[in-house]
Amino acid sequence: GRPRVKREVRDLIRRMARENLLWGAPRIAAELRFLGYDVAASTVARYLRCRRKPPGQTWRTFLANHVDQIAAIDFFTVPTATFRVLTCCLVLRHARRKVVHFNVTAHPTAAWTAQQVVEAFPFDEAPRFLLHDRDAIFGEGFRRRVRDLGITEVRIAPRAPWQNPYVERLIGSIRRECLDHAIVLGEAHLRRVLTAYLHYYHEARPHLALARDAPVPRAAERRRRAEVLAIPRVGGLHHRYARAA
Repeated sequence: GRPRVKREVRDLIRRMARENLLWGAPRIAAELRFLGYDVAASTVARYLRCRRKPPGQTWRTFLANHVDQIAAIDFFTVPTATFRVLTCCLVLRHARRKVVHFNVTAHPTAAWTAQQVVEAFPFDEAPRFLLHDRDAIFGEGFRRRVRDLGITEVRIAPRAPWQNPYVERLIGSIRRECLDHAIVLGEAHLRRVLTAYLHYYHEARPHLALARDAPVPRAAERRRRAEVLAIPRVGGLHHRYARAA
């Protein structure tokens, strides 16, 4: 038969679902693990009032063979309350899904893009490969700067964003979990919002591909009788849970 879950855990599941409207069963199960409860996502789903189907990660690509040696760069746009369009640049290391650099501008250029690579990778930390699409902004100046850092470019096929899966997934997460729920006022405001989200993303948000851990490894607490505290992140849009001292 189905495994029974103690009332304490059922209450925690419902509390987390109530306080984090964007979380599904896998996310809640991962958070419970950090509190000392080893509960399967399928079990968590039985106790959710609304059984939302979370986005799955089914990427199958050769990139997995070189995950420790690859970084990716990509852009996305964000409209503001004053009808301007801002461009955000993200640089992601594949191994631990860590965003090593981001920046925002209203006027992206090839020279600005090349500078982002320099700021993202000191000479002793540059990856072997840099993955990006075929946008014209990755011009000769950008390519020369990348070669100077000892990095090999890997350009994906035309109209094939699935070949750059990790950074595309990150951009989707940023939109679904943050920007879709905020009104951006300008460049400085967008930087603050993204800084808050990426702090949560790196230190608290569990990832299925990282064995339900965060990019900055997060230790699981010993199970004990103590109040479970909800620590707000990203303005209360998400929470991190920990037991009281």
